[in-house]
Amino acid sequence: MKKLLLSIFSIFLILACSSVKQTEEALNSGNYNQAINIALKNLRTNKEKKSKQSYIKMLESAYAKANQRDLDRISYLINDNNDAQLEEVYNIYQQLNERQEKLKPVLPLYIMDENRNAKFAMTNYSSKIIETKNKLSAYLYKNATKLMNSTSKNGFRQAYDDFKYLEKINPNYKDTRVLINDAHVKGTDYVIVEMKNETRKVIPKRLEEDLLNMSTYDMNNLWTVYHNNKLKSTKYDFSMNISLRDIHISPEQIREKQIIREKQILDGKKNLLDGNGNVVKDSLGNVIKIDKYKTVVCDVHTFTQFKSVQVKGQVYYKDLVTKQLIDTFPLESEFIFEHGYATYNGDRNALDDIYLGLIGKRAVPFPTNEQMIFDSGENLKAKLKGIITNQHFR
Repeated sequence: MKKLLLSIFSIFLILACSSVKQTEEALNSGNYNQAINIALKNLRTNKEKKSKQSYIKMLESAYAKANQRDLDRISYLINDNNDAQLEEVYNIYQQLNERQEKLKPVLPLYIMDENRNAKFAMTNYSSKIIETKNKLSAYLYKNATKLMNSTSKNGFRQAYDDFKYLEKINPNYKDTRVLINDAHVKGTDYVIVEMKNETRKVIPKRLEEDLLNMSTYDMNNLWTVYHNNKLKSTKYDFSMNISLRDIHISPEQIREKQIIREKQILDGKKNLLDGNGNVVKDSLGNVIKIDKYKTVVCDVHTFTQFKSVQVKGQVYYKDLVTKQLIDTFPLESEFIFEHGYATYNGDRNALDDIYLGLIGKRAVPFPTNEQMIFDSGENLKAKLKGIITNQHFR
């Protein structure tokens, strides 16, 4: 028991020393926030223990140095007088406030060998945060509004990002919410989707509707919208043309195979005989019995109904502004109909499970060509989704 307690104590001691070393290394390398986080984690419990003194001293030092570095950076940015740096100033003030709020739950912290409480400067940053937020809000609004006069989609997208950030730090600032929607609409690429059948075969109407139903592709793209029906109110930037060029349907086939299966199966018990043909008995005089086996044979005829369809095509992306072809992708799909059944002659006990499963089945009608083409649709949709997902216009 003493050895176990000693081992546990040793492990805790090693972990404690390792944590102190990590805090010290973070402090000495200028990673003040990391040093603060490690020290606070260790001071959440039993902060009065003597073993926690090193954390208190390092926390005091790291906190002072982190604050001084942040305040020096703010002073530099303010003197630089560049509104584009207001966001950084705002974030640093937030960081200063969060740092001291994180510290408050463990205060006060007593330093034993100096007979004093550790010193942590506490400042009310509320007015600075609000003042900077208002200046940043005005800057973001002015900059984003200017971008709304852009003629490029990227300009509208930048405006959208600015308005979204403005809404986050200063909700419902002026008409920001309206402008967010406006920027999104103007920054979005609209793609009209069309399908051409060049196969000289009839494409089921429901397959065409299914392939062109963009809502079924579960796309989550902020800046691209696909339509399969043109809207007069929408100006389309790109077109996506799905061209089906070849459909090959195999003949209906029934493949037959004959197999003879042979197996040893249990067939009761028999007397155990010695080398001379005499019955063997146990120590009590009872005849010893052993398993008796017999060989059974079964002739199996397996039948496999087979029919396949291959659909080949091409997907074209075209820029409707420049009238240029910008991308092309091959589109291929295959669907196979396969159904097996079997008959047998002989002892079915000789058969494996795979053949027993086939014996219970019978021939079924082959699917029509139209059904085969339609059944290839799921694979076609998966291929189309991959193309759509990986297509980036800007």
